[in-house]
Amino acid sequence: MTRVQDIYPDDRVSLREVGLRDGLQLVKTFPSTAAKQRWMRQEYGAGVRHFEVGSFLPATTFPQFADVRHIVRTLAELPGAHGIALALNERGVNEAAAISMALGCSITGPVAPNEVIKLVEKCLEAGVDFVAIADTVGYAGPKQVAELTRAAAKISGAKPVCVHLHDTRGMGIANASAALDAGARILDGSLGGLGGCPFAPGATGNVVFEDLVFLCESQGFDTGIDIEKLVEVRSILRLEMPGEPLYGGLARAGLPGGAGERAVRSG
Repeated sequence: MTRVQDIYPDDRVSLREVGLRDGLQLVKTFPSTAAKQRWMRQEYGAGVRHFEVGSFLPATTFPQFADVRHIVRTLAELPGAHGIALALNERGVNEAAAISMALGCSITGPVAPNEVIKLVEKCLEAGVDFVAIADTVGYAGPKQVAELTRAAAKISGAKPVCVHLHDTRGMGIANASAALDAGARILDGSLGGLGGCPFAPGATGNVVFEDLVFLCESQGFDTGIDIEKLVEVRSILRLEMPGEPLYGGLARAGLPGGAGERAVRSG
């Protein structure tokens, strides 16, 4: 088994909770360090094993990430948990690559799939562990997502394909379903649908993580995540960020069962 297979097993879909980074990059108020640590630990207790923990950026500009090293240390205390972080310069990281705006750009508009695939090929030639493509500003629909994911998976071979989606136009879950059908085995989402893009005015947050878990489980994929325990973590966000809207159909309506059975409503 390779290192990447150890982190992202072939026999299940791996879901990455990006709320602690992508979800907080544009908020006006943000959780305390202690609250972030509770957030991570409670999600870990619900079965979440993949976290985006923050950004290594100047604290004067992005105070919500000033404690990123504390969050990394918290992650290191959780057996079997894995983390990623964002760095935008050489000081933050020496070797990294990501394919953002893969399905549309707020500046140039549509992005040609063949141009994205060329970048995927270059990343694979450079020896990346897996390929991640992002609909950074939420332009894409299921057909686009499926075609690009399928093409990326074809040339990636045994290396997994990750798809990062936003719900700007209400297509997030439909796009996630299309990505799964096309061979994606790593998907990103954020608790309560937190997030946005600083380069796309009007862009909303990531796919709601709770709804993403429900989608995967309903399609027969084993995520290892307890949905009811996961939804309970939203209470931390409501307390710490009362002015930030939280989204999610599952939290609103509960799990199927009728007459409120197995309700997971959490606002």
